[in-house]
Amino acid sequence: MSTIIVTEFMDEAAVARLSDRHDTLYDPALVDDPARLAGLLPSARALIVRNRTQVRPALLAAGPNLEAVGRLGVGLDNIDVAACKDRGIAVYPATGANDLAVAEWVIASTLILLRGAYAATAEVIAGTWPRQRLMGREASGRVMGLVGFGAIAREVAQRARALGMEVIAYDPFLSDTDPCWSMARRHGLEPLLREADVISLHVPLTDETRNLIDDLRLRRMRPDAILLNAARGGVVDEPALAAALREGRLGGAALDVFDEEPLTAQRGAVFSGCPNLILTPHIAGVTQESNRRVSDLIATRILDHLENGKAG
Repeated sequence: MSTIIVTEFMDEAAVARLSDRHDTLYDPALVDDPARLAGLLPSARALIVRNRTQVRPALLAAGPNLEAVGRLGVGLDNIDVAACKDRGIAVYPATGANDLAVAEWVIASTLILLRGAYAATAEVIAGTWPRQRLMGREASGRVMGLVGFGAIAREVAQRARALGMEVIAYDPFLSDTDPCWSMARRHGLEPLLREADVISLHVPLTDETRNLIDDLRLRRMRPDAILLNAARGGVVDEPALAAALREGRLGGAALDVFDEEPLTAQRGAVFSGCPNLILTPHIAGVTQESNRRVSDLIATRILDHLENGKAG
């Protein structure tokens, strides 16, 4: 009989804080066993998940005593927020706690793809010494285009500017007078796609943003441009991106999120043979440091809710 159930990995110190004050079941294997999870939920007042546990009406129905859902991350695609609201269940994301980690992933991927020199270890060991082929590009003087200009994109902008990059951004929801525009030149989406050397996506997945980057928009990008997506799977048309890379119509890409996760061997085959491609398993926002921040924040909010009726 558990008051708090945690279905995906969480920092052990944060789990200990929860366990010291409430009966807590911490079992990261539950994400892959929804039937067992449903069977454990009747006693739970709080559920803590990452991005893979699907918190939908059927699962919520198995938890008649649920009061709160904590999300070890920011996006809420896997949580039916409306259904939670209808039940009076509070949803707590870890807003801001992993911004730095994602921004560093974007910058690291930018530098790796521009330089293009970090996948030749075997050749160097073998003595082929491919210096001319591996003569890449510098970030300084290039244009970073940010699609969406929220908190994470602004962290990227600060670091890109420190590297000597010019920053342009598209965000139709920000007013012209927002002070954040001091960090970037405001652009429309289509001009940004045409001008940017590096395009990083920072938008939620909605009906409007699904396949936002499709074949047509990929063709509008510079042939040596780099596309980065650590926002949401589904924002990029994956087969269209793979075709652009194979046909040499795009300089490179890095994806941390996918239309279906985890990426299976069958689904991943679409990327087979793509050059200049980095794929990571939805880990951009997860570092040792960010995991501690995210876990600590959600533990605090869940404890505040259970003990005070709401999170501070």
